[in-house]
Amino acid sequence: MIQTIGFLGGGQLARMSALAAYKLGFKVAVFEATANSPAGMLTKLDFPGSINDDQKLNEFAGVCDIITLENEFINPSRLELLQSFGKKVFPSPHTISLIQDKLIQKQTFRSKGLPVPDFLPVTDSGSYQSLSDNLGSEFLLKSRKMGYDGYGNHFVKNSDDFNEGVKKLTSRHDNIMAEQKIEFIKELAVMVAINSTGTAVYPVVETIQENHICKLVIAPAEISPETRRMVETIAVEAVKSVGGKGIFGVEMFLTANNELFINEIAPRPHNSGHYTIEGCVTSQFENHIRAILDLPFGDTSLVDNCSVMINTLGKNPGEGKIMNYHEVLTEPDVHLHFYGKSESRKGRKMGHLTMNGKNVNQVISTLEKLEKTLNIGKNL
Repeated sequence: MIQTIGFLGGGQLARMSALAAYKLGFKVAVFEATANSPAGMLTKLDFPGSINDDQKLNEFAGVCDIITLENEFINPSRLELLQSFGKKVFPSPHTISLIQDKLIQKQTFRSKGLPVPDFLPVTDSGSYQSLSDNLGSEFLLKSRKMGYDGYGNHFVKNSDDFNEGVKKLTSRHDNIMAEQKIEFIKELAVMVAINSTGTAVYPVVETIQENHICKLVIAPAEISPETRRMVETIAVEAVKSVGGKGIFGVEMFLTANNELFINEIAPRPHNSGHYTIEGCVTSQFENHIRAILDLPFGDTSLVDNCSVMINTLGKNPGEGKIMNYHEVLTEPDVHLHFYGKSESRKGRKMGHLTMNGKNVNQVISTLEKLEKTLNIGKNL
């Protein structure tokens, strides 16, 4: 009988997943580089240490019945080590090995006939001219690993941009790739939970980016029923293509010609699914827990006409504290989530606000006004 769920990573995704696990009656253990992470502060089973420390990992595994993770950046070999300790790990090392490297991820999707932008690896002999001959004069350079929230991306318009991008990205990670620029009209996302009991698909949402960081999530996306069905089908097949078990966020581009292209997949709860805590009958975090435990899934339907989430991003360096709760909590229908990060910095995800309603434009307007009033921290 599973009693304790271990989380590799202690950020906000682990924190919200841990709360869902507690709701279902399970204990939680957290492994993070430092103590008192957003998730670690919720449990006595907090294991600070290096992911490369075999002994620390063994100690962590010793208190866990099953282990999951909050990001895809952990070397699959470390997950295999945890399996060697007799622990089940989901998503599996195999799944992570197909997702972690974005080139392999896209190759996997393409091999299954799923729609992806054109792409090429960037080698030492690669040049702007050779890549632009295949991808067009404008394209993206991407770090194959360790890229998130726009980090690890560089937009290329000419050879100077290309040289600058190669220098910048290879300082972050050795291996990079080039990808076709897609002229999209909407960025869409959908959460998919999968295990031996079946599949649960959440509403397709539209995501609005600001400086390459997701700022706004609107559920449901304003798209045709046919497009919605296409998104759902592609997303489920994408998760199956990597042998997924757990919950996955699948991001796509929608073009004016109603074409869909997979941008990327995340093998975990996802920022585009935070609205589900109040917006759906069962949150993405609870269905993540259900997924890894092979439990039946909860209802993924919206509880109202629409649900909107806005990220609260750090505006200045300072302490991770809200200084004006009385102003922020003036709207009784708005739900505030603050992640407990000790330090704020510009662009860092510090929390989010969610609101359900009948009129999506009114909901967005209310949230945007509140987010602007939010005062996070005082200068350090």
